[in-house]
Amino acid sequence: MSKLVARYSRLLLGALLVLAFASPARTQVSVGIGLPSLDIGIHLGALPSLTVVPGSPVYYAPSVNGNFFFYDGMYWVFENDNWYSSSWYNGPWALVDPDIVPNFVLQVPVRYYRQPPTFFRGWAANAPPRWGDHWGNAWAEKHSGWDKRVDRGHVPPPAPVPTYQKQYAGKKYPPVQQQPVLHSQNYKYQPREPVVQQHYQQHAAAPQPRGEARPGPAEKGEEHKK
Repeated sequence: MSKLVARYSRLLLGALLVLAFASPARTQVSVGIGLPSLDIGIHLGALPSLTVVPGSPVYYAPSVNGNFFFYDGMYWVFENDNWYSSSWYNGPWALVDPDIVPNFVLQVPVRYYRQPPTFFRGWAANAPPRWGDHWGNAWAEKHSGWDKRVDRGHVPPPAPVPTYQKQYAGKKYPPVQQQPVLHSQNYKYQPREPVVQQHYQQHAAAPQPRGEARPGPAEKGEEHKK
């Protein structure tokens, strides 16, 4: 019995060492990216009108009774103290770890949250939420400078809105199995941020037939424009 325990201990130690020495960049990007499988109560009748937050590449939805945003080709929602993302306006949604929510999304001022949580009370309407106060010192230290505004000349242009989704309203909203195919056929924008790119691959990339390679950047053609 002792020999068996020792053997499994060595196997467990080996597995831990492999994880410890895995590529840091790959590990950081992969942490906290959920699968698009959640219903978080967002049931819109149609794609809502989206308005760009001044000085930002993020859109918000003035008509939605919720904290609904669009950034870098994906929808972002803050609901029940969690961030979620999706490539379709009604989901399904993936839970997003606070460590990898894009800074531009976190920097959206309090006034653009249409259903602000109670802990926003007393915070300046024209400033971003105080995420460091809310998520604690460990998060604040790890994300030092997250709220530093980018010079206007360096703010990326807002991603085009996937307006093709207007035709998929109400009962025409596609099932989750069909969404990636429709999205890849109709929306040619590719996210800029590495973390968003990985989200995007899980949400919006159409499955490739076996033996067929996914086209590289040079083969994809021009980005979809407004």
